Amino acid sequence: MHLDVQDLRNFYYRSPLGRAVQSAIRDRLLQIWPEAHGQTVAGFGFALPLLRPYLADARRVIALMPGPQGVMAWPPGLPNVAVLCEETAWPIETGHVDKLVVMHGLETSERAGAVLAEAWRVLGPGGQALFIVPNRGGLWSRSDATPFGYGRPYTLSQLETQLRAHDFLVEQHQGALFQPPSTKRFWRKPGHWLERLARYLPARFAGGAIIVVASKRVNPPSGTPIRDDKPQRVKGLAGLPEPALPLSQPMKDRPRT
Repeated sequence: MHLDVQDLRNFYYRSPLGRAVQSAIRDRLLQIWPEAHGQTVAGFGFALPLLRPYLADARRVIALMPGPQGVMAWPPGLPNVAVLCEETAWPIETGHVDKLVVMHGLETSERAGAVLAEAWRVLGPGGQALFIVPNRGGLWSRSDATPFGYGRPYTLSQLETQLRAHDFLVEQHQGALFQPPSTKRFWRKPGHWLERLARYLPARFAGGAIIVVASKRVNPPSGTPIRDDKPQRVKGLAGLPEPALPLSQPMKDRPRT
């Protein structure tokens, strides 16, 4: 079940906790992808809070929002890049995306496999996808006060297994949201420091959200290739009559006609 776009907007842009979540996850994203100069960047679900850093230098930025969720114009004051789409039929040509961000689009979908198939389709050669999902063992998935408390939470092994089953190659994973999902000032004040300290923790400590970076795996063609190891010469003058005299014979030695 997808959340309503108004609820997502109110959380991320109008609540202190939502702005803290936005900052924490975006910092992790910029560590992985510091720039996207001349590239096509797409987001699916509600990835708007993470796409703004790429508006300046990316060749194209597209925010895909599934129909059950709804859509909002974004970014304010600039040409709109948000589009409403079917969650299993994105209006992007095959192989045209260099970077793809999926947040609040996988765990809330009833057809997660079809969503992953679309993500695989739109990625180009060398492209990467970044998936952000609630951690099943974290505090955030147990609280319905944030969007991470809705949908199906994942463990790291569950997400990686599902990605491999849809021909993704998992490259790295990180955790985010180590601060408690509380609106109380007592917990929000040290939240930024908790996120910074968590960078030095082992990868198995995932926090409230799991971040997995994966690339598109293309399987080699099946069957036994046939090779012809004997090169064949191509006769450029095949079929033309040969000259009566060799061209190398001097003119004085040729008979007069």
